[in-house]
Amino acid sequence: MAKHPYVLQAQRYVKGVVSGKVMACQWVVAACVRHLQDLERSKKKDFPYKFVKPTAERVCEFLELMPHIKGPKARNGELIELEDWQCFILVVVFGWVHKKTGFRRFRRVYIEVPRGNAKSTLSSGVALYMLTADDEAGPEVYSAATTRDQAKIVFGDARSMVKKRRDMVRHYGLDNQVRYLLCGANDGIFRPLSRDGETQDGLNIHFGCLDELHAHKTREVYEVVETGAGKRDQSLIWAITTAGFNRSGICYEIRSYVTQILRKALAEWDDNPYTLKGDVADDEQQFGIIYTLDDDDDWTDERVWQKANPNWGVSVMPDYVAGLAHKAMQMASAQNGFKTKHLNLWVNADQAWMDMRAWERGADYDLSVEDFSGESVILSLDLASKVDLAVRVKLFQGQVSGETHYYVFASFYLPERQVSESGNAQYEGWVADGWIQATEGDVIDFGLIEADIQSDAEAFDLTSVPYDPWQATQLAQRMAEKDVPMVEYRQTVQNFSEAMKDLEALVLSGRLHHDGNPVLAWCISNVVCHTDAKDNIYPRKERPENKIDGAVALIMALGSTLREADDSQLVYDGM
Repeated sequence: MAKHPYVLQAQRYVKGVVSGKVMACQWVVAACVRHLQDLERSKKKDFPYKFVKPTAERVCEFLELMPHIKGPKARNGELIELEDWQCFILVVVFGWVHKKTGFRRFRRVYIEVPRGNAKSTLSSGVALYMLTADDEAGPEVYSAATTRDQAKIVFGDARSMVKKRRDMVRHYGLDNQVRYLLCGANDGIFRPLSRDGETQDGLNIHFGCLDELHAHKTREVYEVVETGAGKRDQSLIWAITTAGFNRSGICYEIRSYVTQILRKALAEWDDNPYTLKGDVADDEQQFGIIYTLDDDDDWTDERVWQKANPNWGVSVMPDYVAGLAHKAMQMASAQNGFKTKHLNLWVNADQAWMDMRAWERGADYDLSVEDFSGESVILSLDLASKVDLAVRVKLFQGQVSGETHYYVFASFYLPERQVSESGNAQYEGWVADGWIQATEGDVIDFGLIEADIQSDAEAFDLTSVPYDPWQATQLAQRMAEKDVPMVEYRQTVQNFSEAMKDLEALVLSGRLHHDGNPVLAWCISNVVCHTDAKDNIYPRKERPENKIDGAVALIMALGSTLREADDSQLVYDGM
């Protein structure tokens, strides 16, 4: 037997992914490339980390001593056999240590993988390892979630594993109770932790598992775990999830951060074949891997499904996935469930209107509104309520190869009180990054918006400023007195239906461009398309917290533009 079989298994996986022999999306490729880059960097004195093979092996050896607890393998009394992708994650997370202290390098882990790929089994085994075998005195291990039932899934699986290994109970002095699992050998404890449970204060966390992070509507539980883990030398936060619907939540925030880290690895890879869009980040303590499809993949093509499902043919059965896909192709109501749970594609609303992958392809991070100085522009306003999100959208036109293309820039406003009290986990980050302008007090300062409109009038050629008279009549009167071309645009089915259809066509045909504004993307993804008996459509939202103001303002801007446009320019073959 090889001296370090699990490391060799992981190396085989890395080689297969990077060479293209193992089908994988760009984020999995990036995670493998990052590991190879780190191995080269570790040869230099100024790189503070090293990869220790025996340390990497230990956690894998432990997990393969754990029994299956569900299905035919459990019935046959079989032990877990780690797949190549699982070995890769484990040896990288546990094998990298600090050269001087020997403490674990990675303190935060984000794994995104679809349903059926043995997420809970992997997490339960790691949790038991951290409780019993990580050489930590008095380890506190938690399975954390927003509800008791969700928190008990990983904890319950771990308890079931322990029940089947009486030798493990004796060796570590385990006390397996309904509400907790005690380890007498090191005074450790493992228990579920939920938002609706007992107090979360005073935790000294060694390992925190956040299962199905996409279901966390607020950042509260994550921040409790993150804060509680700061008291240990090599604590580990383990977030594992499928894709979800909430792009304003803590899960998508962390996912976006992980993609920035992985994008950096691709940017520094000489053989990178991917077109890279977006920011990069450098964080030596964050590990991340995302199993999904690539932007250009057709979700109906069965040849790409394996990219998102690393346990393809093991615990994810191709015939079963094919059956679900066939149903999703026939029933629009089943599409988003299939995409999120089985292909790890993020969508926001259960009956979403926009193809968000097509929207993201329209992002041009080099776009700057200053490039359009002096040009004609439609400036639309959706002011809604003084205590909620307000937006002004600028829509420019340009000719590319004889076709009209559109360029969008959005500016958002929100009262400071709403930023802190709304429950939206991303508002504060968007304010810090300049995507939302927070106005002092409890209500939006319309005077600030008026000043920005006046500045736009000086910098650009305002052809019209469409606005909904509800909540904006007085502002419109004041602006009109300053010769700003205010145009009333009522939010009716008649005014919105064709504009929505045309906007979708422009996005799908690649003729609408934006600067990657995440708030606008969130608003677009929140739109639910309501269709009436005459095939008219109108934007709606499923829940009050799913704001669509940016989408509404963009539809108004395009609707105003298209009143004078040649309809023939908006033909899209795929519609």
